[in-house]
Amino acid sequence: MSPRAAWRLETLGFGEVYDYIDGKVDWMAAGLPTEGTNAQHPRAGDIARKDVPTAGLQEKLGDVKARVEVQGWDAVVVVNDRRVVLGLLRAKELAGDPEQPIERAMRPGPSTFRPYVSLHEMLHFMVDHKLDSAPVTTSDGRLVGLLLQKDVAAEMEKK
Repeated sequence: MSPRAAWRLETLGFGEVYDYIDGKVDWMAAGLPTEGTNAQHPRAGDIARKDVPTAGLQEKLGDVKARVEVQGWDAVVVVNDRRVVLGLLRAKELAGDPEQPIERAMRPGPSTFRPYVSLHEMLHFMVDHKLDSAPVTTSDGRLVGLLLQKDVAAEMEKK
């Protein structure tokens, strides 16, 4: 919204008005709510699993593996203390040396997707690239959740 529009809203009695200067795409990339006809369609951020296990760089692989297997997961997103995605562990990495630090075992810098990406686009990408899962992050790299291909396919079947 322009500064002029923000000021006008304030004159109409709206108390908390902000001029969001980063734009609409950044707003959507942050996973913030949208309106309009397109807002009705589920997006990657809507169905990404928020309960995905995470790990820090200094943890031991064996400790993380034991924790996530109990939860029924075969993927772990490696994050820092601000939940910025640094890496990814899949089943292959989780099967490694239990004494190895996560920092050495992880796949660094995984491809991530923004919350506003359509499920149709995500399903095609995941199938084409043989991905069972993909991290969804905000524009500043913070983890929103892990999108599972099976969840995308199930959601697409509902249509």
